[in-house]
Amino acid sequence: MAGPLNGRRVAILAADGVERVELERPRQALEDAGAHTAVVSIATGEIRARDHDLDDAGSFTVDQLVGKASVDDYEALLLPGGTVNPDKLRMEPAAVRFVRDFVQSGKPVASICHGPWNFVEADVARGRRLTSWPSVRTDLRNAGAEVVDEQVVTDGNITTSRSPDDLPAFCERIVQEFAKAPTSAGAAGRAR
Repeated sequence: MAGPLNGRRVAILAADGVERVELERPRQALEDAGAHTAVVSIATGEIRARDHDLDDAGSFTVDQLVGKASVDDYEALLLPGGTVNPDKLRMEPAAVRFVRDFVQSGKPVASICHGPWNFVEADVARGRRLTSWPSVRTDLRNAGAEVVDEQVVTDGNITTSRSPDDLPAFCERIVQEFAKAPTSAGAAGRAR
């Protein structure tokens, strides 16, 4: 599909406990803009989604294990929230390394709600202007970030947002930011 993202490959790093709407709505916005998305996780099969962290909300099929994924395979990274999802990812060295490598590559990375916890564990929050769900903000400050209470914030190659209420602004911004990423020949050739 032609669009501002024109075949760019976007990794969506998530695990069990992901907040369904925080994966589903950004994914749809990215695909509507022409991106190819892949759910990358810490286990094969499916990941279980939640609604408001409490209710079962179905599942998503995992496309690739994070331990076998390379930053070179993708032009951008999306980190949805939910409280359980980022907590599981923080405990997996391959997931932490993937986030750190992505941020350090300069490619665009976006995260919403509790997702910025991944930046703390990957030690890439220091010196960044970020936002998140209120309960994550102390961790971000302690990791050296400047924390603000704004709907959506972009600092360099990182875009963050506070909550599902901010999804319209978040989705619009990530399409804009991800469109700035060059398309690599290798990633475009693997697009499905």
